[in-house]
Amino acid sequence: MKTLTLKNKFQTNATLLPNDFIDNYMIDANGEFVKVYLFLLRHLDDPCSSLTLTTIADCLNNTEKDILRAFRYWEKKGLLRMERDSEGRITALELQKTALLRSAESVSAPAAVTEPAESTSERRQAGGASARTGKAVSIDTLRAQKEIKSLLFIAEQYLGKTLTHSDMETITYFYDTLHMSADLIEYLIESCVENGHKSMHYIRKVAFSWAEAGIVTVAQAKEHSALYNKNCYTVLNAFGIKNRAPATSELTYIRKWNEDYAFSSDIIQEACRRTIAATHQPSFEYADSILTKWHDKGIRHLKDIETLDEEYQKERALGRSSTRTKAVTKNLNNFERRSYDMDSLEEQLLNSN
Repeated sequence: MKTLTLKNKFQTNATLLPNDFIDNYMIDANGEFVKVYLFLLRHLDDPCSSLTLTTIADCLNNTEKDILRAFRYWEKKGLLRMERDSEGRITALELQKTALLRSAESVSAPAAVTEPAESTSERRQAGGASARTGKAVSIDTLRAQKEIKSLLFIAEQYLGKTLTHSDMETITYFYDTLHMSADLIEYLIESCVENGHKSMHYIRKVAFSWAEAGIVTVAQAKEHSALYNKNCYTVLNAFGIKNRAPATSELTYIRKWNEDYAFSSDIIQEACRRTIAATHQPSFEYADSILTKWHDKGIRHLKDIETLDEEYQKERALGRSSTRTKAVTKNLNNFERRSYDMDSLEEQLLNSN
């Protein structure tokens, strides 16, 4: 029997995905996060691969901020470790063996440095508490405790400091009382920090505004933030203000014009334009006086402003005409009647000839 020659035309260019990832990690993860993880796994053994944050975002049709959120999520789960330079910029990504090789090689590997694990003493305390009360700790309670602990750890990373007791109570309040999900609270802190606000007082104000607006998902928060950025940009750009966010007092005016008065952007821009023309500088107070007058007059469209301007010009013209008439009448009434010697004047005229 002749020896058989085996020819392989099958391309072995494939990415191995452990069952452990599918069974224990994929189910609870956001779909976009899974895409990021699979993309990194695909390029793990590619010697020609040169990845940047921008490259990943472009390939996955996503934003760089969302890519960073995915990195932090998988780091928290122990599947990824980010290396940073002295300025906090990401220099390298390391996929951990925790899940990648556990099922394939049955080799234990060091877990990534993520959130603090629950200590033995904490587990004993929880068990002791349930034993004393005679009640088992519910799964929901344990999940809540784990999520809050994770949130506190994440908050410290974003804020770059150790949380105070008051800070921890505030974050717990978001979770327990405002009923914000862990993902939403994480996005809340992330977006505030990225906009230059690390004050817990500021973060609390944003959380309250989201609660009042009925925001319960990250998607809704992103939409709300986009609208906020658009409104702020409209005013700052109309005033010629560049490279800074609005101050707290300025933001109060912007919200008043957009939310309380419900003015469209073109009306607000027109008020800003008139402010610059009148004062030659950006003045939120002056613009507010214009918009308040328009609000009281029931202005809703630019055409309404044109009509209001025409009425004002007519009233002004009538006022000027009335003023001139009164002035002429007053001058006539004050005219002194003089008596002349007509015979003498006539004689002077005859002699002059």
